[in-house]
Amino acid sequence: MTRFDVITMGRVGVDLYPLQSGVGLDEVETFARFLGGSATNVAVAAARHGRRAAVITRTGADPFGRFVRRALAEYGVDARFVADVAGLPTPVTFCEIFPPDDFPLYFYRFPKAPDLEIRADELDRPAIEAAGVLWTTVTGLCAEPSRTATLAALGARSRAALTVLDLDYRPMFWESPDEAGRWAGEALGHATVAVGNLAECEVAVGERDPVRAARALLDRGVRLAVVKRGPDGVLAVDADGRVVEAPPVPVEVANGLGAGDAFGGALCHGLLAGWALPDVIAFANAAGAIVASRLACSAAMPTPDEVHALVKQVAS
Repeated sequence: MTRFDVITMGRVGVDLYPLQSGVGLDEVETFARFLGGSATNVAVAAARHGRRAAVITRTGADPFGRFVRRALAEYGVDARFVADVAGLPTPVTFCEIFPPDDFPLYFYRFPKAPDLEIRADELDRPAIEAAGVLWTTVTGLCAEPSRTATLAALGARSRAALTVLDLDYRPMFWESPDEAGRWAGEALGHATVAVGNLAECEVAVGERDPVRAARALLDRGVRLAVVKRGPDGVLAVDADGRVVEAPPVPVEVANGLGAGDAFGGALCHGLLAGWALPDVIAFANAAGAIVASRLACSAAMPTPDEVHALVKQVAS
């Protein structure tokens, strides 16, 4: 059995991003196509750092599904856990680009996204149990059978393992914030690491203040809570009470949409490497900043050398 450093589980699709910024989709004339989907981007980011990565997801049996597999191979992500779902198209996502902080997303996941058709009885449980990191998302909890499959994957993990829940709340996928919070709470009972921004923390644990949110996540049983504070940087608190704060990294923002996924892949890399928590957070923070300065998500994921260079630059 292949032992993976990182297995992610959840969204995949095709990002069609405008090559013009500052205008709405109704005025955009040209787009670029990229591999997309939060969980998929995290796997790509981890692979860029030399980690053996795979993604558990589903595509349509269509040309975009073939593109997804080809792109995964090009980025060094194992696609053995990617399968087609008949009758459902591979999702497409558009965005608008209004730097520095407005990037509306338009998800075309109709009638249902195939990545919500992951089934518990299809999971490779030995691979999930053995992975260095399992990365799951709250989006994966928004519909069945993906919800049951996500909880089954989380439940297969040892409490000593690095098991991440990305709070990843997208309101358009849920009936209400309360429903999302209910299932996030269920998943947090199995996770050992939680990652989310302030709005996502509020949905998951009812707290928007960064310190209180981190404490609430720890109270749910995770050993590391990472709260992304946007222009105020990142806060991380572990079960021993250590608090790490990383200030924002100044960059000229081109598209902020992939920054969190770059952060996630770099976070996995640092945790697997056994670095001290301040080094992990500084590295992940810098990786996210680099991608925020680029148009794409998956294609923009930085190399370790690029991230270390920016960390050094910020420190100096």
